[in-house]
Amino acid sequence: MANSGSDAAWYGAQPPRQAYRGMRYTSCYLTMRDGVRIAITLCLAKNLPNDARVPAIVCQTRYFRAMELRQPLRAVTGGQALHHIQSTARCRKRFVASGYAWVDVDVRGTGASYGSRVSEWSPDEIRDGAEIVDWIVRQPWSDGKVGALGSSYGGAAAEFLLLNRHPAVRAIAPRFALFDAYPDIAFPGGIHAEWFTRTWGRYNDALDRNAPYEVAGRWLKLLVTGVQPVDGDHDRSLRAGAVAAHRDNYDVHQQAMTLTFRDDVAPSDPYHNQVGARLEPVGTPIDDSGSLGLVSPHNYWHDIQSSGAAIYSYAGWFDGAYGHSAIKRFLTIATPGSRLILGPWNHGGKWHIEPFRDPSKTRFDHEGELLRFFDCHLRQRDTGIDSEPLVHYFTMVEGRWKTADSWPPPATTSTYHLAAGGELSVEPPISDSDVDEYVVDHTTGCGEHSRWRTQAAVGEAVVYPERSSEDEKLLTYTSAALDHPLEVTGHPIVTLFVSSTADDGTFFVYLEDVDEDGRVAYVTEGQLRAIHRRLSDTTPPYRQPVPYRTFKRSHAQALVPGEVAELTFDLLPTSYLFDSGHRIRVAIAGADASHFAIIPGGPPTIHVHRGRVHDSRIDLPVVGR
Repeated sequence: MANSGSDAAWYGAQPPRQAYRGMRYTSCYLTMRDGVRIAITLCLAKNLPNDARVPAIVCQTRYFRAMELRQPLRAVTGGQALHHIQSTARCRKRFVASGYAWVDVDVRGTGASYGSRVSEWSPDEIRDGAEIVDWIVRQPWSDGKVGALGSSYGGAAAEFLLLNRHPAVRAIAPRFALFDAYPDIAFPGGIHAEWFTRTWGRYNDALDRNAPYEVAGRWLKLLVTGVQPVDGDHDRSLRAGAVAAHRDNYDVHQQAMTLTFRDDVAPSDPYHNQVGARLEPVGTPIDDSGSLGLVSPHNYWHDIQSSGAAIYSYAGWFDGAYGHSAIKRFLTIATPGSRLILGPWNHGGKWHIEPFRDPSKTRFDHEGELLRFFDCHLRQRDTGIDSEPLVHYFTMVEGRWKTADSWPPPATTSTYHLAAGGELSVEPPISDSDVDEYVVDHTTGCGEHSRWRTQAAVGEAVVYPERSSEDEKLLTYTSAALDHPLEVTGHPIVTLFVSSTADDGTFFVYLEDVDEDGRVAYVTEGQLRAIHRRLSDTTPPYRQPVPYRTFKRSHAQALVPGEVAELTFDLLPTSYLFDSGHRIRVAIAGADASHFAIIPGGPPTIHVHRGRVHDSRIDLPVVGR
């Protein structure tokens, strides 16, 4: 159904179910099996009857469950904390008003919790989740049912909670969250996302030292003392002890700088032994114990599925590679009630993003949609969600929500061939072999507000500048004007035949829309480091509708300077309508200096080969027209 370009939900406005008003907070430490104390905050409605039994939502975070206001602000607000993650604050308020309990958690080694961190989502942190759920179901207000949600880190934490297979946990909503850490965020296409790991590492370090103002701005130091202490910690000595315990936390960026392949071993991997001056593997590659010190959910999908919990995979088109993350999770983990939504959003879903238009605040009721899901699975209410198709996705430009029973929706492949004169042609090549030369420009990039920065700048909109001038630095191929609208929904696949003066290289391919006035808009992109180009015929570790490569060291294949090599890889998923009169453009770059590491050495010269012998092309999944 049409929505006049708005991303408002496909169903009518839901009447507010605010049975309760006001919130009361209590916080305390829970002592884990190894003596480590974990800080939690419980939020209940002020007027919740003493005999009420309600379900609970757990939200685990690495980024402070709340921050403590300084005096006199603390006195003015009655001791209330600053709930700085706005999406979580909105969810908390809506859920508590609807009769849920809400439990915020500083995960092990962060915030006001004790312990240290050898990895993100460590095995100990995951086990902590089960003990927190045990505590919840023992409480007099608990009805014995628990859900979990979160965005980004918290979304993955919600997914990892299912590894415990706790019978109380019936449903989770991992929002804007990774599924396979290596290609989803740290090494898309095998290329180090250097800006992200460096920025994330710097943010984590500041928080671990209880210095959030170092990343948010010095003004914050005037407002807050740092992470919210637990009740009764009047002299803040307990908080100080927790912060001191974080001194030995690992540095995600320093680990990332040592890695190239999925199965490389990071120096601080906790599953390795010290042998003299060397770190020797105990027996598992780092991706099995945690790439970059990250435990990756995809390694444990069998355990997650065996929990039986319903999973709402929730993502946006302009959130790094997390749209693909949500798709892989949905296709791989088949539990009753699981769903997928893909909207025109940035990380966190605050902004509605589309090419050729300015960002606008989303009109989609994220909190209402989550309530529909959890009310269905924790309260067995008929919210309508269970009778809807399993997949909802938003087609940009057309401005419509659409449905499918799975992903991707049925499509016809439309092939566009790289042709002479920078043309992108639907006609197969006539000549046997031609070539276009391109000297890589290491200054090219997508700017400071792209899909690859939104994960570390959650409140900011994704904005791609008009790309005409940037395209002048790239190798471009442009189609004739379309004589009818063309909807591309799914995963475009590009095949390039290239030769290079170097033995490695990074290749970026952008799908763009050129309007009648010659304005150029970014639609989506894909990237691949050349040494990872070998496709694998082994069974992938999870379901995905795109070519599979292992990214492992044993499958590395260097370029031979001057020899032609085939690169086949996917562009990030999208649903986009090219209007009649517009032209489709493919732009090829050898660097993205805004976000990704530059391979050492001078800029190589590459040759893109095309023709019947080497048919460089892009396959677009065309739907419905």
